Amino acid sequence: MNVKKIAGSIAFYVGLIALWQLLYTASTDWFSWAKPYAIPHPSGVWKSITSLVSNGTLQTAIVNSMLRVLIGFLIACLIGIILGILIINSEYLARNLKPLILGVQTLPSICWVPFAILWFGLNQSAIIFVVVMGSAFGIALAVENGIKNVPPLYIKAAKTMGVSSKNLYLHVIFPAALPSFVAGLKQGWSFAWRALMSGEVMSNTVGLGYTLTLGRDLADINQVMTVMLVIILIGILIDKGIFTTLENHILRKRGLL
Repeated sequence: MNVKKIAGSIAFYVGLIALWQLLYTASTDWFSWAKPYAIPHPSGVWKSITSLVSNGTLQTAIVNSMLRVLIGFLIACLIGIILGILIINSEYLARNLKPLILGVQTLPSICWVPFAILWFGLNQSAIIFVVVMGSAFGIALAVENGIKNVPPLYIKAAKTMGVSSKNLYLHVIFPAALPSFVAGLKQGWSFAWRALMSGEVMSNTVGLGYTLTLGRDLADINQVMTVMLVIILIGILIDKGIFTTLENHILRKRGLL
């Protein structure tokens, strides 16, 4: 059954690529609707991939981008968890700080780029700052929501048995809220990944965003498309390979899947 699913997926993507090539040929050769240099096509993207891989540009860009987003995401998780716990434990902060966090979270990540450049310059720190600001508040809201949705019966039972505040969080609240935490981290990762691209396209440091911008400056639409596909592929691999796997493991362990 798994073999059939894999074969079906391969057939789907092969058909999608064939349709892409057909649309390119039709729009540029048959009907002359568009200029060949303005439309990416599978063979051109493949040539761009081989070129970027052979000179090491793509590998370097991926490593640099992953390092930045990992550092920024870890910092965002730390800030988000602290903010979430503070909000859930303080009615004053819940009333005044939470609406502000909700508002700031709606800001596109690109809005933080001018601050990053003015405060840090065009360097790694600026990009990491954009990643942190783009994802920390979403994680804070997810943590607060996860703790708030822990069944009150768990907390009352633990307090009845004399559990201390520290152990209450470590052994009752956090384990009960773990599925929500993982879902929040998954969402925070997507915010961090998009924020990374917003920061990198505005910088001059090597990364996927910079490589994409370089393709634009060189009018190489196939390089632009190559980087876009790599960004999508990495996002899917991280989401499915780490967060979805972890989420399913937790749900399966608790008999919810």
